[in-house]
Amino acid sequence: MNTDLVWHASVGLLPVCCFLVALIWLDSYKLVDVRWVLGVILFGGIVAVVSYFINVGILDATGIPFKSYSRYISPFAEEALKGMIIVVLLYRNRIGFLVDAAIFGFAVGAGFAVIENVYMLQILQVTDIRVWIIRGFGTAMMHGAATAILAVSYRALIRQQGRSPVVAFLPGLLVAGIVHSVYNHFFFPPVLNTIVVLVSLPVLMLIIYKQSEEAVADWLDIGFDADTELLELINSGQLSNSKVGLYLLTLKEKFRGEIVADLLCYLRLHVELSIRAKGILMMRENGFESDVGEETKAKLVEMKYLERSIGKTGKLAMKPFLQMSRKDLWQIYMLSK
Repeated sequence: MNTDLVWHASVGLLPVCCFLVALIWLDSYKLVDVRWVLGVILFGGIVAVVSYFINVGILDATGIPFKSYSRYISPFAEEALKGMIIVVLLYRNRIGFLVDAAIFGFAVGAGFAVIENVYMLQILQVTDIRVWIIRGFGTAMMHGAATAILAVSYRALIRQQGRSPVVAFLPGLLVAGIVHSVYNHFFFPPVLNTIVVLVSLPVLMLIIYKQSEEAVADWLDIGFDADTELLELINSGQLSNSKVGLYLLTLKEKFRGEIVADLLCYLRLHVELSIRAKGILMMRENGFESDVGEETKAKLVEMKYLERSIGKTGKLAMKPFLQMSRKDLWQIYMLSK
């Protein structure tokens, strides 16, 4: 293989990959599975290929000048396609906190940038190393940053009660598309554009990390206390005199007796697993690794059985007490990794 080709490819690809590794390393809770990050990078690359054919098709069909298209249309189209991966990850409860969204968003952009830079390397045949420094430290990092912004915005807005997924997606898409579009306008010399990206991106990520870690700490404090109180109530034998017990009694009119019993077991298991997940996070925060353990794995298996037993209607009936937010669903996923 040509030595210059390897050198140019390294300069064009390594910066964004190294920055992504740094993001994962800086995550003090180590919540993101590296295997999922690699998978997301792969899908980001697939999106780059898909977007290429879409862009070519639109250009051929409309006759829009390439410069206008690259400034005003392709940035929003590409960010929308990349954002679909984030939507799927949130739907599958793979993103719990803002820092997770930032890492996965940057990973999507990294995968996209890798394929784009490989393609550009083949067609440009430019030997000037400055071009590949700009593409590696500027364009590739911009792709990661734009999609990270979209992911963080979507993760923050989707939490709001009654917020439509489409409405929650649009603000992040708008900001990411504008960032992408402004970069493509080249208002400033390419070198200055690259410097702006390199200076602003770390600052943006530090702000996101700080906000996310504060949110995790608050959630652990409040959620752990609430889960502990509910588990103590269940174990005390006085559940029938509580609001939870009275609520379960009303369910006898809608469910068979054995289903009501399964609902109580499901409630207890969910609370125990919730406490276990929060305990693991607290240990990670203080630098300790904690194995899930066989007992917890057995409880996860039992929980899946109970979910089939009580069905979707039963899970909805328990929702007022389980507070099944995306964080709560995510913590069950975390234990099952």
